[in-house]
Amino acid sequence: MTGKTKDKLIAVGVLRGAHGVRGEVRVKSYTADPEALFGYGPLMDEAGAVVITPKSARPGKDHFIVRPKEVLEKEAWDAQRGKLLYVPRARLPEADEDEFYVEDLAGMEVFAGGDSPAGRVRSVQNFGSGDLLEIDVNGQASTVFVPFTRADVPVVDVAARRVVVPDLAVWAEPAGSPDSE
Repeated sequence: MTGKTKDKLIAVGVLRGAHGVRGEVRVKSYTADPEALFGYGPLMDEAGAVVITPKSARPGKDHFIVRPKEVLEKEAWDAQRGKLLYVPRARLPEADEDEFYVEDLAGMEVFAGGDSPAGRVRSVQNFGSGDLLEIDVNGQASTVFVPFTRADVPVVDVAARRVVVPDLAVWAEPAGSPDSE
């Protein structure tokens, strides 16, 4: 992991506003093990400023109720509703072999057969039906979305910083073209 990667902030949760009037806040975890969120230290905003330093946390319905070190009025916590919470990548555990963080995919070259890259992964999106790779295809003005499944993306080589999308041309066809009907 490079120094730049170690310093990168990774979204691990979201602030859901105040819980009651005693200074507690609601936090939804994005981590695979939801409770692990509270072992990563202070939770920051996208600029790296500390938002919440959890003193304790207990499960709520679909979130955690957190007693933070920071003391703010209920209205101040509610004003931050929807704020993403980050930690530096260096605080997260190393990915196991054959695993990676979704954040690692951004910037990887995309190969669709042959030795030359066909594009680059811009981001990973999820609009509700599963993860999609957003890909900047060489020579194409708009990005394309490819389902992030083993069938559509059979190779993810983190060490070489490359992914393989064998049928990229299918996803890159403009909607309504004669071939797509």
